[in-house]
Amino acid sequence: MADVLRQRIAEHEWAPGDRLPSRAQIAQECGVGENVVRRAQELLISQGVLEGRAGSGTYVAEPRQRVRVVRSSAREQRGGSPFRADMKAVGKQGDWESRTEAKVPAPAEIAARLGIAEGDLCVRTVYEFLADGRPVQLSTSWEPYDLTSGTLVVLPEGGPHAGAGVVNRMAQIGVTISHAVEQPEPRQATAEEASLLGVQKASLVTHIRRTYYSDQGCPVETADIVVPAALCEIVYEIPISR
Repeated sequence: MADVLRQRIAEHEWAPGDRLPSRAQIAQECGVGENVVRRAQELLISQGVLEGRAGSGTYVAEPRQRVRVVRSSAREQRGGSPFRADMKAVGKQGDWESRTEAKVPAPAEIAARLGIAEGDLCVRTVYEFLADGRPVQLSTSWEPYDLTSGTLVVLPEGGPHAGAGVVNRMAQIGVTISHAVEQPEPRQATAEEASLLGVQKASLVTHIRRTYYSDQGCPVETADIVVPAALCEIVYEIPISR
């Protein structure tokens, strides 16, 4: 059913901004139940093809260019902000808004990822990443407070090394990051995430759990990164040793 609706849009039966007929009408035309039409529309909304407007109906979404987000070890070797470098590569202005809280007790899952005890203090920073002023990615970062306490890099977005990225900041206190581990999985956006990203509630997102490790094998930072499928495509670059 989703393919049928997508094809009708591709054939210009409905143009961007047009309101679709009611689910009952579409169901009758296609010989299916209204529930099938609802699920097909929800799928297309999650993919950015359609958009739902409360109390108004379902509309053909205006086409939006998806931003390419590159996950690569090379992005950490450029100096400065990896996100800004990614956005510059696709001709967009990268920026972000953030909020940092120091001495936040680590929840059980975060503590396990950082190799510390539950309740140990962390520095937590919540990010909203922007491409040309529009939100395209969310992230919540956790760093052990004991690791950076009393240094110039204790606040990721404060001091002389603000916004330099985890790898470059940690280098300032003698911590060499050797690698990162990322665990991506698809899920639906929460109501809060959808509101921040400007997408429909329950839209598809990729949730990436990323952890940076020092050359001593110790985790030094972990983050939950949320990338909306309708706004971004994720590309992994894998270096090949010669």
